[in-house]
Amino acid sequence: MLLAGFSTFLFLLNLAMLLIAVVALFIAVTAREDAYRAADKQTKMFWLIILGVTVAVNLLVPMLFLQIAGLVASIVFMVDVRPALQQVSGGGRRGRRGGGSSSDGPYGPYNGGR
Repeated sequence: MLLAGFSTFLFLLNLAMLLIAVVALFIAVTAREDAYRAADKQTKMFWLIILGVTVAVNLLVPMLFLQIAGLVASIVFMVDVRPALQQVSGGGRRGRRGGGSSSDGPYGPYNGGR
């Protein structure tokens, strides 16, 4: 019973790593080439190769240390590169970073009921 639970956990872990890699690859494919240069990140081709290899490793080579290396690359892309691409491309949410006031609420400026 314990072994079955552990194999289920490993299956879900592999599925989560594959999902993160596929989402990161999709975002990398849909981003513009000039956004990578404007954000001063590696080239689009670099990230497509790294993330493509990550997806292939997750699908074809079930070696945990290779999958973890790919997971690190996917996390770096999602945490570092994707926000820089969004900022350069003008995407993302408008909040305090988008020029709004610190008193803005979710539906506009909050003035304390005045």
